[in-house]
Amino acid sequence: MAKSKTAWVCNECGADFSRWMGQCSECKSWNTITEYKVAKSTSPSVAKFSGYAGQVTAKIETLESIELTELPRISSGLQEFDRVLGGGIVPGSAVLIGGSPGAGKSTLLLQTMCHLAQQMTVLYVTGEESLQQVAMRADRLKLPKDKLKLLSETNVENICLLASEIKPAIMVIDSIQVMHMTDIQSAPGSVSQVRETAAFLTRYAKQNHVAIFMVGHVTKDGTLAGPKVLEHCIDCSILLDGSTDSRYRTLRSHKNRFGAVNELGVFAMTELGMKEVKNPSAIFLSRADIPAAGSLVMVIWEGTRPLMVEIQALADHSMLANPRRVTVGLEQNRLALLLAVLHRHGGLALGDQDVFVNIVGGVKVSETAADLALLVALVSSFKNQILAQDLVVFGEVGLSGEIRPVQNGIERLKEAAKHGFKRAIVPKQNAPKQAIGDMQVIGVSQLSEALEVI
Repeated sequence: MAKSKTAWVCNECGADFSRWMGQCSECKSWNTITEYKVAKSTSPSVAKFSGYAGQVTAKIETLESIELTELPRISSGLQEFDRVLGGGIVPGSAVLIGGSPGAGKSTLLLQTMCHLAQQMTVLYVTGEESLQQVAMRADRLKLPKDKLKLLSETNVENICLLASEIKPAIMVIDSIQVMHMTDIQSAPGSVSQVRETAAFLTRYAKQNHVAIFMVGHVTKDGTLAGPKVLEHCIDCSILLDGSTDSRYRTLRSHKNRFGAVNELGVFAMTELGMKEVKNPSAIFLSRADIPAAGSLVMVIWEGTRPLMVEIQALADHSMLANPRRVTVGLEQNRLALLLAVLHRHGGLALGDQDVFVNIVGGVKVSETAADLALLVALVSSFKNQILAQDLVVFGEVGLSGEIRPVQNGIERLKEAAKHGFKRAIVPKQNAPKQAIGDMQVIGVSQLSEALEVI
């Protein structure tokens, strides 16, 4: 047996150290450095897959001499899945798909691979479930089972050797946290095992032009488990979100070397698996029959398309010394900033009010185009003034009270007009020069102007 040595690795950034330290000197995180034993590799199979980026022999070339070819795409059969991947599956790419337990990661991949197996060779490797469990799920979802090839194995060297015999075009690893390599002595799921197995599979994907999907677990705060090196070495990182009390799932791209980042796909969990929602704005606009104050529709931009969602705000007199500020689907620090702008430039003080903000449908909004809609909804709730049902609002609010333009303003207005909205309050720079249907667009440059309009 090869002589093993001890190494210390940071769980957050993957930096190596010769001894234990309380704080990582690279990412400044505390108590993230753990010990693991690693053995010197003597297996000839490891050298076979050397060359992380897909080239076994290194050669210096000029940028002009590199041949540019169009990346071929393989359609998954689901338009929403293809959208998040950047247009389809790229041969030789390594894709990491994460999500909380029960979100539908295995279901989405199984039904996609069963349909793709009718056209090409596909290998589904399961490490957490038995082959019988996978077959039972496929039978329950009424999927075609005659072409998909299954393998129950957790050793990545054996997986790649067996895969080389059938030469699959696509391979699924479920999940990366249970995979291991023989030469590494630590347990599966540890920092060293996850890092090395992911790198090994990525090298195999690049050199053999095999698209590999790796299923990853998430931590309690919703981020992908394992070292950050795991997200650096793969080509595409996507996350499947969805609460247990909702039938809708959102698939979001966090990193993509072959397409747009922050692309969003929406699916509905049904008895026959994941069904794509081609018009997600419709499901997020299921408003109450009786209009209420503090409810407003805004248009956000997700990846390459507009998405209409409802924002609800509630301002209520607080009985506490420090009023509560609660947000769901929105950054809480952004709310505190906008409340200060509303007091200074809108003349409305909410210092004695509990403020609650909710984005309907479980959507998480990170862009600043929701600023103006949030303040308008808050004023509506505070004054108990019901807003028009056909009103849509978007725009960024600056610290000096100015309304700043946002990207793709015309496309947002066209999406709102398509859903029957007749009035819009937008930044003056985003106001269209030509009319969009019969929609009345009001351009504002200051927060005080927007509050006067409503």
